[in-house]
Parts: sequence; C-alpha cells; structure tokens
Amino acid sequence: MNDRLLVSTRKGLFTVSRQARRWEITAVDFLGDNVSMTLADGRDGRLYAALDHGHFGVKLHRSTKTGWEEIAAPAYPPKPEGYEENDMWGRPLNWSTARIWALEAGGINEPGVIWCGTLPGGLFRSADHGQSWAMVRALWDHPKRKQWSGGGADLPGLHSICIDPRNSQRVWVAVSTGGIWFTEDGGASWTQRGEGMRAEYAPPEQINDPIVQDVHRLVQCPAAPKRMWVQHHNGIFVSSDEGRTFTEITGVEPSTFGFAVAVHPRDPDTAWFIPEIKDERRIPREGKLVVTRTRDRGKSFDVLTKGLPQSHAYDVVYRHALTLDTDGIRLAFGSTTGGLWISEDQGETWVGVTHTLPPVYAVQFA
Repeated sequence: MNDRLLVSTRKGLFTVSRQARRWEITAVDFLGDNVSMTLADGRDGRLYAALDHGHFGVKLHRSTKTGWEEIAAPAYPPKPEGYEENDMWGRPLNWSTARIWALEAGGINEPGVIWCGTLPGGLFRSADHGQSWAMVRALWDHPKRKQWSGGGADLPGLHSICIDPRNSQRVWVAVSTGGIWFTEDGGASWTQRGEGMRAEYAPPEQINDPIVQDVHRLVQCPAAPKRMWVQHHNGIFVSSDEGRTFTEITGVEPSTFGFAVAVHPRDPDTAWFIPEIKDERRIPREGKLVVTRTRDRGKSFDVLTKGLPQSHAYDVVYRHALTLDTDGIRLAFGSTTGGLWISEDQGETWVGVTHTLPPVYAVQFA
C-alpha cells in the first residue's frame, strides 16, 4: 500500500504521510503558490508539480535528491501569420498554456516519456523526463478541434489521459467540452470515440454527437483496459469496448452528477464516485457528503457515509481530487473547502485528516 499522499492546492503542495496509524501533514512545498497538478512517476520515483502563477504564467518543477528544480513547461507554437481563431465567446483564442490540467507517465517501456494535457486543449509529450516538450500537432491540427468548447473554465481543457498498459502507443484523452479521442500510433493520428453518451445541454440534433460531450473525467482499469468509466456532465457512463461505445448508468442515488471517478486497478466492475447537485447548486445533496461505489458494473450502488459530514457539508470534489492506491484498498479525496479524507477499506469508513487546507485541486498516492 502507499503511505504517502500528494495534495495539490491553491496555496501549495502538501505531503500527507501515514505515521503510527495516523495520517499527518509532513511537508509543504511551494507554499503560497497555486499548484494545479502533481504527478508521482512510479517508474523512477520522480515527482512533477505544475504551478499556475497567473500573470507570470505556468511553471513546471521536477523533484531532485535535494529538493525541486524548474524544468521546461509545455509551450504552444506561434500562430501562423494572419491566422485568427476565437473561443466559444467570440474572443481571440490565445495559443498559449493557460493551465496544466493533466500529467501522466508513459508506458513501462518508455522510461522518460511524460504526457501533459493543458488548457486551451493542447496535448504535449516529453521523451526526456520533462526536460523538453513537443506538442502533439496531429490532435491540435485536427479539423474538429475547433469545435471544442469550454466548460466551467471557458477554454477547452484536456484533463484525462489514459495509456494502454498493453501497448503505450495507444492513448485515450478526454476534453471538456470535446469528447474522447484515441490514437494507436503514439499520437500521429486520432479518431473520435464515445458513441452512446448524451449531452442534454446541446441542441436536439447534437445531443448524441461525440464531440459535444462534456466528459468530466475518464478512467481505465489497468487489469482490464477495455473497461472505461466516465463521469460526465449528464451522468455516469461505462464502456466495455475501449471507449467506442458507452452505456449510461441511471437511477443512482443521491445523484449521477459529479466530477471525479476512480476504478479499481484489478476489478473493472468496481468504481467510486462523489455525487453532487447539478448546475443549479454544485454542492452535495442535502448538505450530506457521500461517496458512491458500484461493485457490479453499475447495476447497484452503495452510499458510503461513515466518517463523512452529514449536515451542512458544501464540499465540491474536483475531477482529479479523488484517488485510489495501486492495491485498490486506500482511497483519498480533497475538497474545495479544504477538507481531506482517507479510507483504508475501499470507502467503507473515512477519516478526516484536516479541514483547513486551501482549496484542493488534485490528490495522488505516491
């Protein structure tokens, strides 16, 4: 099991460790800085931290034996001379890194490869542990990319990256709002996936169009990579054919809306979600913070509450703020109100580590 948890927040990167049967904050890095995403690379133990300095831009740091070092941040190419492109609001779309929203390690046979997803929708690949980055132009230059639109962040954001454990040339990415995209040649060409999802916010003739789907989070079971789970703006969807087609899971209480989803590393039928009220509120239903879990591919769900606040809880859990350890036993999630909870029994019971952190963006066991 993993005894260390990395917590990326609005005001720094916090390390939480299990010591003497308790979880405690044991280190703080980049205190005061906005850490949007952190990656723990299990292949070599390196850590990567993405910082959003607002006016001063996005920075990327990599761990060393003595601390941290700044490395190159993914950078967009210049626009062709005379070329104009607008966002969903009609404003000029800047070709520049507004935020790092996803970091994933490449395959075990690619020791230096790191993938990075950004706003406004660019995908980048590094072959040298983040020392340099190349934009995946085949996806950025795809004719349908201009149909992507933003969600809550206004700009399209590439937030989910799944690497096929059987063949690391096969990669799935999810865009908010732009659907699911797949490559089987390392990014040289891309096809759209996601038939069966629905976007009730779209015009009637576009509801089932894969490119308008607002996928909040896409995850894949490592032991059974054909199984993929989606937490979507309009509900929960599951695929058993590598994302080609999805089936909607309905009737889940207290809600099918949320941002986060985690799948068990060996049991593709087991997944966890953190439900909320939809657009009109975006808070837990009736002020009760719960985790839902299915163990039968969505046929039934457990509502897990033990150790979680059941009154006046207004915690929102972002898409990367729920994580599962490599053994599939320990879970952790953090919220926008600074709460952090850990379970050591697959969500049956939860322990609150702290309720006073800055807003939590992402958590990962390391």
